[in-house]
Amino acid sequence: MWPWALAFFSGQVAKPERVQAAEKTYTIAMDTTFPPFEFADKNNKRVGIDIDLIRAIAKAEGFKVQLKATSFNGAVQELQANQVDGVMAGMSITPERKKVFAFSDPYYQSGVVMAVAKKGHITKLSQLRGKRVAVKTGTASADYANSSKKKYGFKTVTFDDSNNVYQDVISGNSAACFEDKPVMQYAIATGLGLKLGNMKMAMANDYGIAVSKSNPELVKKINAGLKKVRKSGEYTKIVEKYLAMGPRPTRIKRPRKPTTPAAPSWAY
Repeated sequence: MWPWALAFFSGQVAKPERVQAAEKTYTIAMDTTFPPFEFADKNNKRVGIDIDLIRAIAKAEGFKVQLKATSFNGAVQELQANQVDGVMAGMSITPERKKVFAFSDPYYQSGVVMAVAKKGHITKLSQLRGKRVAVKTGTASADYANSSKKKYGFKTVTFDDSNNVYQDVISGNSAACFEDKPVMQYAIATGLGLKLGNMKMAMANDYGIAVSKSNPELVKKINAGLKKVRKSGEYTKIVEKYLAMGPRPTRIKRPRKPTTPAAPSWAY
């Protein structure tokens, strides 16, 4: 008698083995010079709100993330070319971007502010006439500058990363720069030689994680994970870790000495 027949007549039917599905891995592109959301610390380790948050979301939803370092503009282009699965780089959710990408639920509210040289005389927008203003390519800050330059009579110069934007103002080549409020607050609180100009926060907006419209499954996973980390309190812990009880670095009385992070070599 065949072995399978013996097993059948004896009532011993082999049970199929349970195979655990491998965790899905998604590649997320990130800016490299956008503290406190993404940056390299003094040990050249990748840290920041976005990095901690996407890892927490992935853990909550049972998937893995591979982080890819690039410029903000480069990250957007790679997502458009389907070379990455998503972009998390302090990316503002705008009507124009929603035409191209799908977005997660908002995870942080921001807006645009002006920063000027710490010892300079320029403090307000009306003093920028005939001056040069530095901005980062492809950002909401650049959009605000370009929409305001005719009214206030300044010209703009663009850079691919925040560090070069700031240094252009510190060196005196540009009179001011525009940047997202929490980013500029953090930079000033940690010793950057700039100060906030006298203007109200403009273009209040929400940050979201951009994903290809052809990948609704990833959007659902991110939103579900974001809800879980908010509910558990982990979201608040992550934000407070970098912004000391939220985005209020002006409370810090003794800022650390400025540190120029080494160029990160992020290979996951």
